[in-house]
Amino acid sequence: MKSIRDVYKIGKGPSSSHTMGPERAAQIFLSRYPDARAYRVKLYESLAKTGKGHGTDRVLYEILGKSRTEVLFCEYSEEELPHPNTMDFFALDEDENGIGMMRVLSVGGGDIEIVGERPDAATEIYPENSFAEIKQFCAWRYISLSEYVELNEGPEIWDFLSEIWRVMKRAVSMGLHTEGVLPGGLNVHRKAKHIFSQEHADEIPQVRELRLVCSYAYAVAEENADNGTVVTAPTCGSCGVLPAVLLYMQEHHGLSDEKVLQALAVAGLIGTLVKRNASISGAECGCQAEIGTATSMAAAALCTLFDLSIDQTEYAAEIAMEHQLGLTCDPICGLVQIPCIERNAVAAKRSMDAFNLASFLCGTRNISFDMVVRTMKETGHHISEKFRETSEGGLAKLYSRRRV
Repeated sequence: MKSIRDVYKIGKGPSSSHTMGPERAAQIFLSRYPDARAYRVKLYESLAKTGKGHGTDRVLYEILGKSRTEVLFCEYSEEELPHPNTMDFFALDEDENGIGMMRVLSVGGGDIEIVGERPDAATEIYPENSFAEIKQFCAWRYISLSEYVELNEGPEIWDFLSEIWRVMKRAVSMGLHTEGVLPGGLNVHRKAKHIFSQEHADEIPQVRELRLVCSYAYAVAEENADNGTVVTAPTCGSCGVLPAVLLYMQEHHGLSDEKVLQALAVAGLIGTLVKRNASISGAECGCQAEIGTATSMAAAALCTLFDLSIDQTEYAAEIAMEHQLGLTCDPICGLVQIPCIERNAVAAKRSMDAFNLASFLCGTRNISFDMVVRTMKETGHHISEKFRETSEGGLAKLYSRRRV
């Protein structure tokens, strides 16, 4: 299993699979064919159908040069593609003859796979590939999940996670202090600052908790929608869930940064397991793969913050994922705004509910985390492609700009 560094990536929104992945692919292709006279990029299926809303063409032009790059949106392909986020890069000479080609899959979370090229085996650092195997190993060594991460990643992982936490907190702060309308034409106003400022003297604790957690989640998700710098957790579209609950709990309970970094390590482990055994791509498995995974990551992180057992941590992560099964991805106009921003806030609170349930119901469960991950993958593959980041069904189909 790969490093948790593959789950946490710092970059600009609004989409890890539609923006960060294509950007990375373009940089690789440019390095291979720097002297090409022109470039042509074909985007297929989900990349083609929601690429403009996600800014895919914009990042390709930025890397390859707009004056010499042609981006083609091929919504339907006659061949069976290996992934809904498939793109072909072509390098051309002065006579428009092809001098190089590269097929790339944007598999989610900013990661890409180049067809025909083997991934670097050195990135496989965890011998275990399931939660059951990890739990068994930790029981044998009498170590916690965060200690398990350090054992495999090395002590330098804490410096990496410290930078991740710094960027997450900055995204919250930026979002809480910024107002205005998000780009894209939907006339969606930023709401994080408004939610955060609604405190009043007789506010009950439960309402205050909900307001603050939601304001933090909105803040990060709105930064992402505005092409700001965020951390994939595990994707850009779900980047607000984990920092929202971690920052609230740190502030409310006076927790140290060291404890938060341990929670980030365990959350990263959960995200890596889902990425290894299912998918974190909305185009492949719907929003259950993005928000569902983020909710599980946050629930497991909360368990680490408050020293719950490995069994309780598994239960919390399982509850969080189980009740996101079937969640569709139907972004209006291909923008990571509706329902994505609000969904981050709802998922953040749901992760807290999963944590609370697991804290006093552990020992009664019948479903393992590994089982619910496999179920998510199977469910995702049976969801109609209209509800897998194509903006062809659900809210995206029924919405009309005229109703605003």
